[in-house]
Amino acid sequence: MTRTARDLLETATGELAPDPRSNPLVPLIARGEADPTVLTTLALEQRWVIPADRRAFLHLAKRSDPEPAAFFTALAEGETLAAEHLRTFAAACGVNETRANAYTPLPGCQSYPAYVAWLALNAEPADAVLALTVNFSAWGGYCATIAKALRTHYGFTDESCAFFDFFAEPAPDLDEAAMKAVRTALEEGRLDENRARRQARLLQAYEAAFWTTLAELA
Repeated sequence: MTRTARDLLETATGELAPDPRSNPLVPLIARGEADPTVLTTLALEQRWVIPADRRAFLHLAKRSDPEPAAFFTALAEGETLAAEHLRTFAAACGVNETRANAYTPLPGCQSYPAYVAWLALNAEPADAVLALTVNFSAWGGYCATIAKALRTHYGFTDESCAFFDFFAEPAPDLDEAAMKAVRTALEEGRLDENRARRQARLLQAYEAAFWTTLAELA
């Protein structure tokens, strides 16, 4: 039986997506037990992650055929919107431009965007679609949990939580773009599933390092 794009995405996500309970920081935030300074560091680190990922996605779009390009362009547009929300969250954490400019990012947090940049330069676009889609499956749940906790335990306003609300919401158009890209790549023999899975595992490891690094501060 021919494997469909949906089968591949669902199987890869089920096998490779991390157990949400393995995240060392999000449960602490969910219970209101993380020190507020950790939220500030989270905001400062994301100020480096978001623009870096946006540029990486735009580069992938330039290197891609139409279907992957649509997926990566949608990701880049999402990062642009997220950057606006991030400024509000960072301000609520007491971050101004002077403080942001003086901040030195943590290597354990920045290994993730560094690898996304590597994918932008080196990965086959179709492989990167699969790897990124698998990785995003856990991110939305983390954001939903954080958004709820910020309101419940830390007194943040809806406006200040918009960064996490944005990523927590379903993105059917993005899911459809990923499906089209994977479907076309399968039909044309341009997707190396084993290679994409290796990339997905590395992305998961680098994201785990992001959360572990912040949890050490908590």
